[in-house]
Amino acid sequence: MLRAHSEHILALNPEGRLMSVDLLRGLAIAAMVLVNNPGSWSYVYAPMAHAEWHGWTPTDVIFPLFLFVVGMSIVLANGRRETFPRVAWPQWSRALKLYGLGLFLAVFYYNFRDPGYDWFADRLAGVRFLGVLQRIALVYILCCYLVSWLSTRGLIVAAALGILLPWLMMLWIPYSSDNGEVFRGQLLFGNHFSAWLDQWLLGREHVYYRTAEPFAFDPEGVLTTLPAVSTCLLGVLAALAWKSSDGSAAARIKLCRCWLAAGAILLLAGQLLHPWVPINKALWSPTFVLVSAGVSLLLLATLFYLVDIRRMRAPLAPLLVFGVNAIALFMLAGVVGRLLIMIPVGEMSLKGWLFSNLFQPLFGSYGGSLAFAISCLALFYLVMWQMYRRRIIWKV
Repeated sequence: MLRAHSEHILALNPEGRLMSVDLLRGLAIAAMVLVNNPGSWSYVYAPMAHAEWHGWTPTDVIFPLFLFVVGMSIVLANGRRETFPRVAWPQWSRALKLYGLGLFLAVFYYNFRDPGYDWFADRLAGVRFLGVLQRIALVYILCCYLVSWLSTRGLIVAAALGILLPWLMMLWIPYSSDNGEVFRGQLLFGNHFSAWLDQWLLGREHVYYRTAEPFAFDPEGVLTTLPAVSTCLLGVLAALAWKSSDGSAAARIKLCRCWLAAGAILLLAGQLLHPWVPINKALWSPTFVLVSAGVSLLLLATLFYLVDIRRMRAPLAPLLVFGVNAIALFMLAGVVGRLLIMIPVGEMSLKGWLFSNLFQPLFGSYGGSLAFAISCLALFYLVMWQMYRRRIIWKV
């Protein structure tokens, strides 16, 4: 049955696409949904949680993996053409829709259990300006401009500057708190130049970590968007390497080896530099860019070898269902996840009731939390499969 299902998926997949990239996108968005929907945030296995501050876990590299694929998609959408079109309304429309969807998720919540809940004050007046979809929107439009303006060498320089300049700013630019205390070079939770900038530009009430001291900040903040652009540009460069190959079997093998070697070098370099330049997702530090890009390239090379060289497609085909409708899946998961928290069941939410009365008794605390997340992903797969088989592709 599973093999027949996979063959059905492959039969519906349009020809001429680089399947490994669709699968990589599907892997990234499926992992993102899985780690964002535990049965209880009190019971999350360590690999499925973010690092507390410095360091990294598999969960930390999921978002940069998605941005890496965004960069590849910018190039692949242009086919084999040598020149890239000027940025116009189609690109801006996509970016604005992504940003708008991010704002929608930010305000889509109501506490029905609190009769005095003020939605306007809590959600609208204090809307979070930045977030996952908002960052994707900003990174996408900036990369579109860079790809249309710069040569390959220029893109390499831009990626390097995007990694280094924000980090040098965090190390060397002094900043002060409300009480006049001056800081420089701090890399602490709530005390770093990027946090100061977020609070100054966005306001304490419009960021994710509102209660952080001395500065509120956003993990998808203003300054850290620049190295996130570099992550996307590394995806652009990986796709340009594919584009420059002649498509022969020997060229595909050579490309795969180059991606593997580059991924291993970046991952090793980032890990070795960690004692001096800490790996930190919230700061999107240079070592975090290296490590996440290294993981992305290794996964890309592995999938490219399996499905585009060896043609071993059936076992991985279900990821296509997620990959071709990634934003639809993210929105579905976001809306359903919030509804499960909003709908009251007695003194608790529907999500809390399901976890404590069904999943926790059956699988235990940690196992039940994971089983809840897997069940959500399976449910979302059924919806995405119906869209896929009807060729409903939600393009923003």
